[in-house]
Amino acid sequence: MINEADTKLNHIAFIMDGNGRWAKKRGLAREAGHKAGAANFRKIVDHCRAVGIKTVTAYAFSTENWSRPAGEVAAIMRLIDDYIKEAERDRVKNNIRYVFLGDKSALAPDLREKTLHLEELTRDCPLTLNIALNYGGRAEITNAVNELIAEGRTSVTESDIASRLYTAHSGDPDFIVRTGAELRLSNFLLWQSAYAELYFTETLWPDFTVGQLDDAINEYYRRQRRFGRV
Repeated sequence: MINEADTKLNHIAFIMDGNGRWAKKRGLAREAGHKAGAANFRKIVDHCRAVGIKTVTAYAFSTENWSRPAGEVAAIMRLIDDYIKEAERDRVKNNIRYVFLGDKSALAPDLREKTLHLEELTRDCPLTLNIALNYGGRAEITNAVNELIAEGRTSVTESDIASRLYTAHSGDPDFIVRTGAELRLSNFLLWQSAYAELYFTETLWPDFTVGQLDDAINEYYRRQRRFGRV
């Protein structure tokens, strides 16, 4: 039997796809698309909080994104740096716990220190925003297994691996929303998505509105989650 707690939408994750295509359609540089996407990200997170969602996870930068042009990567990192400054300034008002998922060792030292500082400042806040930064699902699982091996483990359970994932503090997402018309997970939350509901829209991320998010949430509640049960 599945109870209401199993089906309530507590944790939503976003694959924020389409920033570059949004800019191209308007004759703009890809960096302009990322700036528009960052502005929309703020609106979407605020709306998630307003409708009572406790945890939001957003795919900001993957392990594969380093292969993009250097100028584009630098622009994304500046946007992330700006967002961290804003989050620190408004931390009391927002009351959000910020967690950066991924391998921080590849980040510039000053940015890495800023992520760690913001995590520490907000660690006791009730709402959680996970920002996947230099994140890859396969790398995450590999890291979890290597941590267990380093502890001397010769046999592990699913719970052991789950406890070493970057998302151990917030658990698995109930719902994954991908914008931009692509129909794949792109190495995002591969372990955690086992029983997540998936939602795909052709809307490019900068154009994804709070009204469309409400439509997606309504679709989530129309579905029946069985988790392999009857």
